[in-house]
Amino acid sequence: MKLLGVTLAALVTALATGLGALPFAFARSMSRRWLGISNAIAGGFMLSASGALVIEGAIRGVWRVVAGAVVGAGFIYATRRLLGEQELHFGELRGADAKKAALIVAVMTLHSFSEGIGVGVSYGGGAELGIFITIAIAIHNIPEGLAISLVLVPRGASVRSAAGWSIFSSLPQPLVAAPAYLFVEQFRPFLPVGFGFAGGAMIWVVLAELLPEARAELNASRLVLWLGGSLAAMSLLQLALLGH
Repeated sequence: MKLLGVTLAALVTALATGLGALPFAFARSMSRRWLGISNAIAGGFMLSASGALVIEGAIRGVWRVVAGAVVGAGFIYATRRLLGEQELHFGELRGADAKKAALIVAVMTLHSFSEGIGVGVSYGGGAELGIFITIAIAIHNIPEGLAISLVLVPRGASVRSAAGWSIFSSLPQPLVAAPAYLFVEQFRPFLPVGFGFAGGAMIWVVLAELLPEARAELNASRLVLWLGGSLAAMSLLQLALLGH
């Protein structure tokens, strides 16, 4: 029964990611300027999340998180090269927009494996700790869903599709939470590597994909404003939730 509870708790964190698409249900139009703003905001969210992952990983093992970050960045670089050689369709999106959407969803899905392990391992430390971590990750997942939606919706994806892909990106959480709970000691050493991998992958996507396109639509001061504002907001949320 406890195993089912851990799985359901992780499923709640995954479903919470879909809430990030809700603001777009009230959006009327998506101009090119809004595309630049959305890229900058998504970049800020992802840089903050990746920074938190690297810090969490470094606490547990500096060299393991560094190795994970290098592998993660290399993985995204190789994926970009591979996607660049193909005509890609991603839901309603085509071409360059489809490539960016696929990269974002792939990165956030990989990131979710680490969060799922975190949920399972936390329940290994007791129900109270597990519940706290579940609530923290569920709330944290909402802006992650927003980051995905900020990339998908301005490029033509429907709100329902953005919510669906956001939830999809978090499905690894319930899949790996139960095994992590059952084999806490075996999974614990992989956390720094997983955190580093996801952090390195996200940083690469932000620098190589989101910020160049945001800069094409926004002047430097507006880019810094939206990027810095979203990074600060996400960082404050993480500090409030996790107490670091």
